[in-house]
Amino acid sequence: MKHPGLFRERGHIGFLGHNDYLEFRNLRVKELPRTETDNTAPEGFTALFNGKNLDGWKGLLKGPNDNPIKRAALTPEQKSEAQKEADDDMRAHWKVENGEFVFDGKGRSLCTAKDYANFELLVDWKIPAHGDSGIYLRGSPQVQIWDPHSQPTKHGSEVGSGAFYNNQKNPSKPLMVADKPIGQWNRFRIIMVGERAHIYLNGELVTRETVLENYWDRNQPLFASGQIELQNHGDALWFKNIYIREIPAK
Repeated sequence: MKHPGLFRERGHIGFLGHNDYLEFRNLRVKELPRTETDNTAPEGFTALFNGKNLDGWKGLLKGPNDNPIKRAALTPEQKSEAQKEADDDMRAHWKVENGEFVFDGKGRSLCTAKDYANFELLVDWKIPAHGDSGIYLRGSPQVQIWDPHSQPTKHGSEVGSGAFYNNQKNPSKPLMVADKPIGQWNRFRIIMVGERAHIYLNGELVTRETVLENYWDRNQPLFASGQIELQNHGDALWFKNIYIREIPAK
């Protein structure tokens, strides 16, 4: 996995000394705003959400088949029937409004129709006060999303979003709190290669080359590929600008 500094979107400006006398003056900088059109993929990325409808997404199967291991054991007929019920649930609780996925907090998680292995994922998200959610990678929980401002210590949320909450042996807390105030949009940048990930939240590195454990069977390695899920945890949610760049296997 590449050094996380290679993925930074901002950083220091340095003036190199090389055993020579140097003078600098009239140093000025003007920061330029980053212009972006919602739900329009940056170069090299594919938009997973078109900003108009639920195309490319499916509902999460009802438990116990929310478990990828259980899901894989279904016959094609069983899976098709279960997926039809899940998609009906999805359409009842996930809507598209003003170019955003809007969840009413009453249904199940939203999943990509396609499985992914190694990738770079960008996703903007917003939660209400006391909100809780997450991003499942390869069908496994999860990059944590919660409110570190309104409910500190209630669930340990004061540590901030962006870490693998369900890890037991590997780090499960972010390196810093980088969440924006409730009501503002946050952006994840997740680079997943093998079992490890770098995770940036609002441009800050919050998880560095950390293993995501297999929550469903801790005696087994993480699944080689799987769906990406926007997690329901009983709260209203908003998502937009969901982009992916698949990373070829070496």
